[in-house]
Formats: sequence, structure tokens, C-alpha cells
Amino acid sequence: MRKRSSAARRGKAARATRRTKAARPAPRKRAAAGASPRNLNPPQDVPHLARTDRPAADGSLRGKYVYCVIRSNKPLQFGLSTIAGEVAGVHTVNYKDLAAVVSDVPIGPLDSTRENVLAHEHVNETVMKDHTVIPMSFGTIFKTRDDALELLRSAHDAFDDVLSKMQNKLEFGLKVLWDRDAVVAGIEEDDEDIRRLRHEIASQKGSTYFARMQYGRLLEAALQSRSERYVSGILEELRAAAVAARINKPIGDKMILNGAFLVSRDSEAAFDKAIKQVAAQNEKLTFKYTGPWPPYNFVNIRLKLERA
Repeated sequence: MRKRSSAARRGKAARATRRTKAARPAPRKRAAAGASPRNLNPPQDVPHLARTDRPAADGSLRGKYVYCVIRSNKPLQFGLSTIAGEVAGVHTVNYKDLAAVVSDVPIGPLDSTRENVLAHEHVNETVMKDHTVIPMSFGTIFKTRDDALELLRSAHDAFDDVLSKMQNKLEFGLKVLWDRDAVVAGIEEDDEDIRRLRHEIASQKGSTYFARMQYGRLLEAALQSRSERYVSGILEELRAAAVAARINKPIGDKMILNGAFLVSRDSEAAFDKAIKQVAAQNEKLTFKYTGPWPPYNFVNIRLKLERA
């Protein structure tokens, strides 16, 4: 499966580069004008799991690092992975029709280094080529194989429900940015009141406190309104090609949209086309488009672990 990472600026495709993305729990969504984010699977609690230590043959403690959960009624192998500096085979722990994709790791705190995060991500990308996955958060470690089995047994119905909803679906990310200074200049040109206040502040010799306060309020309202119009139009163009959307909080003052889109495998080409079209229609915006990813933003299963 080809990993996509591209940016379109002023309607032209920019050079594609590989992007890394840390595995993480689904972030909280933010309401946006024109958006209709839907959470396909409300949070489902998994029963408490007891955990016990078990020494390896060399006397050190080894646990099971869990990358994701898939459907499989037979043992599978997915090559090698290096987590916490140790190379281990990636394999499944099976229970009925479910399987946890795991590898052996030292038990203890796991640093979110670039190498560890990339290893987590690479395994999930490899598995998702042929399977629908429920990605686990980075750093999910069980102390024994039996604990991983208990996870599958206790949460079987929850996993089964989410896997059914995520069947043959992929996640794509879209960040949209604007040149804030250029937008402000455009607003000052178009809005008579804002333009008048700007000139008043620039020419007034005495105190400009109240003029600056009024100018700031009007400008922020105008920026918010223009941002919402852009976002509403973009989401409307992408709605038909996506199963669901999750709108996350923008990062910084240049980003106006930070979205994740759930797309059926057979609609991937249509979604690509829709992205290109909406980028061409908004030449003043920058589009950063990535994926496909496991459905990080659309899986919300909370694991409750009880340490023995």
C-alpha cells in the first residue's frame, strides 16, 4: 500500500515527503462550521485485567508489546520489529476469531523515541495491508501472554463490534493552513470599519487603547468568520467520498483545519480526486494530505488495567 504525504500550495502539487505520526489515543473532536463529525464507536470499557510478572529464560522480564488487534483464527507472523532496542519477531496471540499482534519487549517504561514510535507505526502499516486493524496506543505492554489472551477474551464483543465497523476502511489526514498576514491584509482592504480603525490607530498621536481594542475584536471576528467559511466549503466537497470525519483542534494560528477522514478502501481514488479538486479551488490555502493510516481517530476503546 502506497503511503501518501503531499502538500498542495496555491493549487499546485508540492514535492511529496514521508511523514511520521505517533500512535496515540483518539483526540477530542472540536465542532467546526459545516462539519458533521461522527464517532462510529462510542467508548466501550474493557473489564479489569490482572497482571502478573513472568521471568524469561535468562532471568529478565519480558512482556508482550501489543500493536493492534485484527481478525484471524490462525497464528500469523509479520517479520521483525525493534522496540526498546531489542529485535523480536512480530506474531499473533489468538483467541477464537481475534488476534493481538505482539512482540516481546522488556517490561518497564518505554520512551516515545523516534525509533520506537516508527517501529510501532511500521508494524501497524504492514498489518493493515491485508487486515482491518484496531490500532493500540503507543506503549501498550502486557506482562504475560495470558494477559494478552485475557484482553481478547474479556473485550471480545467490543473488538468484534469495532472491527465490523472499521472493515475495509482507512484513515486519511488533512491539515489546511493559510497565510494569516495576507488574510488580515485582505480583511482590512474589504472591511470599511476595520480599515478606518487601522488608519485611526496609525495616525492618532494620543492614546489609541480603545481604538486598538475595537480593532482587535472586529478583526478576530472577521478571521473566525472567514475561517469557518473555508472549512465549511472544504468539508462539503469531501463529504461524499468519506464515511466519517473527525475535526481536531488546529495547531497554531496558521492552521484552520486539522481533520481526519475515514474512507472505504474502494473509495480511496475518489477521495484523492476530491482532495485535489478542493485544493485547486482554494489557491490561497495550503493543503497537507497524509495517509493511509490505521483508524486512530475513529477507534475509542478504553482499557482498564489493574496492576496486581
